[in-house]
Amino acid sequence: MIRILLAEDDGAMRVYLERALERAGYSVTAVDRGTAALPLIEQERFDLLLTDIVMPEMDGIELAQRAGTIAPDMRVMFITGFAAVTLKAGKAVPQAKVLSKPFHLRDLVLEVDRLFDIGSASGLN
Repeated sequence: MIRILLAEDDGAMRVYLERALERAGYSVTAVDRGTAALPLIEQERFDLLLTDIVMPEMDGIELAQRAGTIAPDMRVMFITGFAAVTLKAGKAVPQAKVLSKPFHLRDLVLEVDRLFDIGSASGLN
């Protein structure tokens, strides 16, 4: 099973994303900030870091850069509602996918499926 580490500081959004990804068949561990994600990356193996960019303590870009040194094979997807931040993320972590808010849950699941070459997302309308 593909394991996703979700770092999202907005509690409602975190629960929303976690449930959608779990319904799509992914194993999700969710944290509320980047500083909580780093120890998990050091201790466990994740296939994908799905992170908001704008968060307190450590933004998603710094988290992705630090995670890349710990787990270089882990894929990264950023989610953000700030267009200007998208450009910064693309330059800082060029191999990462960026999904801009607002997005439909189906779009998120389809993007994650594409990262892992999985067929169409079922169960999300």
